[in-house]
Amino acid sequence: MADKSGKKENFFTKAGKSISKFFRETKSEAKKMVWPTPQSVFKNTGVVLATIIVIGLFVFGLDTLLVNLLGLIMNVAK
Repeated sequence: MADKSGKKENFFTKAGKSISKFFRETKSEAKKMVWPTPQSVFKNTGVVLATIIVIGLFVFGLDTLLVNLLGLIMNVAK
């Protein structure tokens, strides 16, 4: 009788086992996920929107300042 423990697995068997292992581990990791509460999602959304507005206003102000400064420099150069 041939010893089955020394027999090489073919490509499809290896691929099938690794794919199966991947999905089992993915399912296991998905069970560990903790989803945020709706209140924390709304709170974090508000923080993000406020930050975007503050940074947008800062960039707008800086852009306006630099454009006016460049306009002064260009008028002096004429």
